[in-house]
Amino acid sequence: MAKLQSLDPNTPMFAQFKEKTGPIVLANTFVVPKERTEAFLALFQRQAEFMKAQPGFVSLQMHKGTAGSQLLMNVAVWESTEALATAFGRPEFQRMVAESPDDIVTYPHIFQQIDV
Repeated sequence: MAKLQSLDPNTPMFAQFKEKTGPIVLANTFVVPKERTEAFLALFQRQAEFMKAQPGFVSLQMHKGTAGSQLLMNVAVWESTEALATAFGRPEFQRMVAESPDDIVTYPHIFQQIDV
């Protein structure tokens, strides 16, 4: 299974699930070895199709780092942290997450839009 790391060590993603707010953006950065990129994206496609069918899902985009980077970044919009947490906790999704190879590292973090 992929290694889940906190982008902000003071605020791990599972602690963020407890805050009832929305809409939210999940930004999830993945470090994927080049030789695993194609297989990872096929698995991610299955995960994305599952998530798109869940209540509270709004949109999703995947981005790839430039210049030979090993980074991929998923940006997903959800109506609320509750909707995301419920979808994430579903056994079907957790089974797919368990399929990720051990040498992939993921840095998920939940954001809320602010005015600037």
